[in-house]
Amino acid sequence: MDLEGYNLKTLFDQLNLPSESADIDDFIETHPLDAETKLVDAPFWSESQKQTLEEWIGKDDDRAIVFDELNVRLHDGK
Repeated sequence: MDLEGYNLKTLFDQLNLPSESADIDDFIETHPLDAETKLVDAPFWSESQKQTLEEWIGKDDDRAIVFDELNVRLHDGK
């Protein structure tokens, strides 16, 4: 599998969410997280989305980097 293909678009595709750049930005702006809420514990994820996120953070490759990027952006709201 080509690890260079992992980015927010591929993560959003796996989460079954709209994955165009503007869609991702809109999602992040409308789903901010406070400092105490872990990304995988956010109330807006379905159980299958939580499982996907847990798989991504558990990897020792570019998926973990993409998870971190989403985590930072949701906590920053940008």
